[in-house]
Amino acid sequence: MGGKQSVLVLGGGPDSEREVSIKSARFIAQALTASGTFAGVRNETIDKVTGDHLKALPGDVIFPALHGGWGEGGPLQDLLEADGRPFVGCRAQAARHAMDKIATKFTAVTLGIPTPACRVLDVRDEACPLAFPVIIKPVHEGSTVGLFVCTTAGEWARAVGTIREEARRGASGYPGRVSMIEACASRPGGKKARELTVGIIDGEPLPVIEITPAEGLYDYEAKYTRNDTRYVVAPNLPGEVTKTIQAQTAALAQAMGVRHLARADFMLDGDGPGATAWFLEINTIPGFTDHSLVPMAARHAGMDMPVLCGRLVEMAVRDHGRV
Repeated sequence: MGGKQSVLVLGGGPDSEREVSIKSARFIAQALTASGTFAGVRNETIDKVTGDHLKALPGDVIFPALHGGWGEGGPLQDLLEADGRPFVGCRAQAARHAMDKIATKFTAVTLGIPTPACRVLDVRDEACPLAFPVIIKPVHEGSTVGLFVCTTAGEWARAVGTIREEARRGASGYPGRVSMIEACASRPGGKKARELTVGIIDGEPLPVIEITPAEGLYDYEAKYTRNDTRYVVAPNLPGEVTKTIQAQTAALAQAMGVRHLARADFMLDGDGPGATAWFLEINTIPGFTDHSLVPMAARHAGMDMPVLCGRLVEMAVRDHGRV
């Protein structure tokens, strides 16, 4: 492509993270406009689109900022591949793989990356198949949507009852939603494990960020609406933990065919040299809001939002046509 390109930023979608996606798209479009690099930037809010609808939207390069199963997990990427224009992010096969938390865990295991034990939830089971505490979460969702923490049999029963009832009513993405049970990592003495995340841009890891919610989990509210979550960029971690999880994130992305950008989440089970960081999941279209972690880590590495978003568009053009 010669000369300046125009960029079509897509936000919205039909998934539960629609509002976050719209906000991410707005920040991306503002950053691309501020860069002064492109012929034009169009921010389009969509639901589910057809191939014909997508082709009718103007732009030389597409930057999808959709989060969730449809927008991040393959269906939109199928349309983007058929559309034929360069686009930011994974191709469809890698997107489907990364959206499947259990399949991603299998890949992590083959690479020797520690990941907590898990099971597929069967709501007919009266007893939890793993020792408490556990987390129940959907296999194909993000942003802690549909997540339950169970530390006792009573909490387990209530969580499974809620999931069973939602499936019966066809609510919140059911009946197609599949949930998994995952063991919780913790520090000695039952202390909560340290939450860590690693962004990656074009195969290169960004600085690690440690996340400390004001209370409880780093849930949807802590991520996107509250202002009391504490973030530490490049925290002091024991031993070789920083280098290890950065290398693991890069290796996992490469093995799965994840391109351009991603963010992997870990839980650290101690503060001493013997601590292990347990891999949880990888996100192929991480958030780009003012609370989001990849832009935060990129700023620490010297890339502000206009530079970061501009680089991602350049990668899309560079990789267009590559398998």
